[in-house]
Amino acid sequence: MEDSLIIAGQSYASRLLVGTGKYKDMEQTRAAIEASGAQIVTVAVRRTNIGQTPGEPNLLDVIPPSKYTILPNTAGCYTAEDAVRTCRLARELLDGHDLVKLEVLGDPKTLYPDVPATLVAAKTLVDDGFKVMVYTSDDPIICKRLEEMGCVAVMPLAAPIGSGLGIQNKYNILTIVENAKVPILVDAGVGTASDAAIAMELGCDGVLMNTAIAEARDPVLMASAMKKAIEAGREAFRAGRMPRRRFASASSPTEGLPY
Repeated sequence: MEDSLIIAGQSYASRLLVGTGKYKDMEQTRAAIEASGAQIVTVAVRRTNIGQTPGEPNLLDVIPPSKYTILPNTAGCYTAEDAVRTCRLARELLDGHDLVKLEVLGDPKTLYPDVPATLVAAKTLVDDGFKVMVYTSDDPIICKRLEEMGCVAVMPLAAPIGSGLGIQNKYNILTIVENAKVPILVDAGVGTASDAAIAMELGCDGVLMNTAIAEARDPVLMASAMKKAIEAGREAFRAGRMPRRRFASASSPTEGLPY
């Protein structure tokens, strides 16, 4: 059965979205992304050259838009105004590309989102014709408000960005998923493959990650592991897990035995 991720009307076979930061070089970036099987690749416009600095290495040479959906993001923005300006720059650099990942940070220590500023920026971008995938807190009310505002996907954190702490807020994420009519993707906090599988088993539509792959001892191998974890977690969610029980339940029949 076909089980595609649909974002802004586009269909994707992979539910793993990956970033491009923290790799040792362009070649490792290319190899890890390829091993991940990801089709959507996010790029920090303020930190990465995608054409705004002629003469310097261009990330798009190793992740060409002909092969991947490029998702410009506003990493490093601490005001709504900076985030909106960054998205508009990305649209110019990418010939009218309108799918963006919005994040407005609250402080440099936790990298938690500034939720009020995120709401302001999201409304401005949606009104300006952007298709907004938005990083936010794990507050179900805020997530629903962003959906109702017109964001095409909502991306609550599972733990602080780059922390690798895993899914620390299962019940918040579960509530967000249950109430949503747009894709919900965990963004931030994943550290290893089992974390990604848990996010998918909760019913998330996908997971976006960067540090968990880029800072692994072997980023290419970890990218491959994450690909498999996302697939396994999604299949487990669709299959429906057995109920939890306090006591044992025999696997073999206990009735009709001859002795």
